[in-house]
Amino acid sequence: MTAASTQAGAPPALAAIKALIASEIGPVADELDQAQSIPPQLLDNIGRSGLLGACIAAQYGGQAFDDQAVGELGAALGAASCSLLSLFTVHTMVSVAIGRWGTPAQRTQWLPRLAGGAVIGACALSEDGAGSDIAAASTTLTRQGDTLLLDGAKTWISFGQVAGLFLVSAQLDGQLTTVLVDRDQPGLSVTPIRDMYGFRSAMLARIAFDRCVLPSANLLGSTGFGLSRIVGSVLDHGRFCIAWGAAGLAQACLEAAVHHADTRVQFAKPLSEQPLIQQLLSDMMVHSRAAALMCRDATNARQGRANDMLARTTAAKYFAASAAEQVAGQALQIHGALGLSGGHPVQRYARDARILSLIEGSRQIQQMLIAQYSRQWIHTCT
Repeated sequence: MTAASTQAGAPPALAAIKALIASEIGPVADELDQAQSIPPQLLDNIGRSGLLGACIAAQYGGQAFDDQAVGELGAALGAASCSLLSLFTVHTMVSVAIGRWGTPAQRTQWLPRLAGGAVIGACALSEDGAGSDIAAASTTLTRQGDTLLLDGAKTWISFGQVAGLFLVSAQLDGQLTTVLVDRDQPGLSVTPIRDMYGFRSAMLARIAFDRCVLPSANLLGSTGFGLSRIVGSVLDHGRFCIAWGAAGLAQACLEAAVHHADTRVQFAKPLSEQPLIQQLLSDMMVHSRAAALMCRDATNARQGRANDMLARTTAAKYFAASAAEQVAGQALQIHGALGLSGGHPVQRYARDARILSLIEGSRQIQQMLIAQYSRQWIHTCT
């Protein structure tokens, strides 16, 4: 993506982090996909680069990047490795939640460690019976004197295999509440989830809580604050990251398809000169460009704190994820059997693109939200 990557005044750290993504993540993404894991050394390098502190204030050791910079990082990661896009997304979701809603003590305890990658944050929201319907969570918090007792299980937790801090949603006094849970908490167990269709190196896990005793100070926000404020805000941030990641993935698919079409000769001329291939490429170019523009629109709305910024972010996630899936399928078509081969980037792109339309709210959830925003949006979307 070149949306604003050469923008004057961009922080030097941003260029360095993007260089690391290009040099250390992109070239090994297919190996990571096959291994279904991220080596500790690479995670350490990512932490030291400042990537994980992108959304954390400078006073806690973070980069304090604006939405434009965060979007650029999402696009770069989407093009390089959607699994590590997932790490960036969930880790910054936790960082944003603590930075916005945490107590001074919680910020001091966790943000410096999250900023430098000493601790990886993960969002533990989904359950077997509560995916998009987060309010239906059956995990419970029970008051026990000055402590809380946590029981239940969460699943499909990105980077749950290595996360050191979980942002967990649970029912407390009949209301959805959020709580911070240290990985070393007695009663917490982690079961790896392998062989996913896409995002195969995102190190997913199932997290179970068996009478975990937590200090009441671990509550993030007040009782019942979880759904109305915290979960909604972190999901909005997650959708923004995924939207930009999808635009980056679409661009990577386009670049791969153009290169292959220019170099592959069939019927005595390059594929790029075949009319039906040109039709595919033209569709890919338009959808990739439109996805990037939708993401920029969401970025501008967020940076201007526009009244409809949630609507524009949701729309960007919906369109960019759909565009990435379509463009990835067209890239596969142009590559033929080569693109379907194990270890070929386009095959990984196609599998990862399918996941983008499911995470941080499925395509149908985004459609429902966009419809709810419609009366507000028609007066401002010009």
